[in-house]
Amino acid sequence: MARWRYYNSSKQSRAIPRIEPRIAVLSALIALVMSVVTVRLYYLQIIRHKEFVVLADRNRIRIHRQPALRGLVFDVHHRPLVDTRPSFDAVMVPEDVRNAKQTVARLEGLLGQDNIAAKLSQAEDDGRPPFDPVTVEEHLGWQQVVSLETHQLQLPGVSLEVMPERHYIYGGLAAHLLGYVGEVAEADLRRSAGDYRMGDEIGKFGLERVFESQLRGQAGGQEIEVDSVGRRLKLLREIPEIPGESVVLSLDLDLQQAAEKAMGNWSGALVAVDPNTGYILAMVSHPTFDPNIFANGINAVQWRGLTTDPAHPLANRAIAGTYPPGSTFKLIDAIAAMEEHTLTPETSYYCPGGLYYGNREYHCWRKQGHGTLSVHRAIVGSCDVFFYQVGIHLGIDRLAHWARLLGLGEKTGIDLENERAGLMPSSLWKEKRFRQRWYPAETLSVAIGQGYVAATPLQMAMVAAEIANGGTRYKPQFVKQEEALDGAVVKNFPPIVERRIPLDPVILDIVRSGMCDVVNGVGGTGHAAHLDNITVCGKTGTSQVVKEAGNARIPEDKEPLKYRDHGWFVAYAPSNHPQIAIAAVMEHGGHGGSSAGPVVHDVLQKFFELYPPPGSKPAAPANGAPQVAPNPAPERAPPGTIAQRGD
Repeated sequence: MARWRYYNSSKQSRAIPRIEPRIAVLSALIALVMSVVTVRLYYLQIIRHKEFVVLADRNRIRIHRQPALRGLVFDVHHRPLVDTRPSFDAVMVPEDVRNAKQTVARLEGLLGQDNIAAKLSQAEDDGRPPFDPVTVEEHLGWQQVVSLETHQLQLPGVSLEVMPERHYIYGGLAAHLLGYVGEVAEADLRRSAGDYRMGDEIGKFGLERVFESQLRGQAGGQEIEVDSVGRRLKLLREIPEIPGESVVLSLDLDLQQAAEKAMGNWSGALVAVDPNTGYILAMVSHPTFDPNIFANGINAVQWRGLTTDPAHPLANRAIAGTYPPGSTFKLIDAIAAMEEHTLTPETSYYCPGGLYYGNREYHCWRKQGHGTLSVHRAIVGSCDVFFYQVGIHLGIDRLAHWARLLGLGEKTGIDLENERAGLMPSSLWKEKRFRQRWYPAETLSVAIGQGYVAATPLQMAMVAAEIANGGTRYKPQFVKQEEALDGAVVKNFPPIVERRIPLDPVILDIVRSGMCDVVNGVGGTGHAAHLDNITVCGKTGTSQVVKEAGNARIPEDKEPLKYRDHGWFVAYAPSNHPQIAIAAVMEHGGHGGSSAGPVVHDVLQKFFELYPPPGSKPAAPANGAPQVAPNPAPERAPPGTIAQRGD
């Protein structure tokens, strides 16, 4: 027994050394594994805690950025011209899509589109992360919205998003002034310091662009908990957006509509301003365009059509169209010559129908001539020969000095992009431009608003305003105030005086008297703008498009429309206390009196229906609104017909 116990004890003692190394190795392995796990857990839960919390939240939380509503645009009487309405977009989060090919095919079938895969591929090529929502279709129709909502469970990762859409209530009305918005581009992101993202809308043109920072507002956002297919479960947190400020314009909707209607199918422009403040009352550029096509997402075909149209509908002719001012420039001739004492009210010149200067005859528009006449009658009859003589005695440099004082040859400063300065030549200008001296004969062409001189309709409207108000040059403005959401005024835009032009009141009275007789006197060229109850003062003009060849013009009955002269009319009214100054140009309209004159008449008539001057007694129509009596002047000729000869 003792021996057996000893034997077993000896055997057990001999076995222990063989088991202990295995236990040690196993213990070491366990310790190593635990250490690795501990280090890994520390790394994941401590060091990268924040990162993985974000990743985890992305599985159930969506950050929905909500662009702010753009501010509204009102006319001077607080009637809305531009507002914002809801638009439904289809949005896909690629990360949440289980079977991308199947989901895309199903979505394209529901929406009736075949370009969704291409949009997703483009987003991927642009480096957008898979959790970033991609707008795959914009401006859904109601049937598309219903289809998408009905099949929501079959479209994981796809949702509807309600976005604000800019709406131009009256379509193309004042489109060149109001402008349009479009989706932000990379160039906009580089240029703008604001918080813009791809897919946002931004002002691209006109008021929308110039007042972008005021109209845009500040974007907000929501944290939304979603389920496995991206359906909204609940709102976790919300930062409300701050709507943009609204803008109140100086435009009158009724007057603008009347001006657009009066322009009819003419190509050209019209600008009406308040001569006492510089506020724009109406601005028309024809042909126009509908800015809603940009807000809805313009396609390549539409854009190509607008940019290749030979009529250039996107060009704002009111501020960027430069035309020879024709005989409207004779007002500047008269002011400059009398201010420089090379012309007096008693000075007279004889007009036989033309003037020989050098080896060339310079014709008057009236072939039989005007006879002997003074400055008053020369303005009324728009005699070319008289103003040839004025130009000869005055000289180009003194004429250019006064023309620039009145605003020609430089921008008016209106808060719109792409304004052009026009051109007022001088001897120094020609030397710099062509390395040639100025020839005195060239002054004759400039004196009747031809040659190198060119002006915009806005510039000529401001010239008429300066004559009307006694020589005060205002900065033209079209915004009167900015308002907050509750209607509180955030900022006012008072009139800005740019310059006090030193004009002799006696000289101004002479010019004004001539302008009044242009419309109301015997032999005047502007009778088409006559109003029965209001004294309108104006000046017609015809600017030559094709230079005469061999001193002979194309016969009017064979003259193609594109070669016909442009028709001008500038005016102000009433004569005693002017309330409105206006300039209109009809491209290829022929003579200003018969083309632009009736347009100005219609606008002035509407203006005084809306704002009858004190003491006037307009006839009341059946609807009770004040109305000016019908104009007895002849109707204007429609585009493409030959107008009666006359300046």
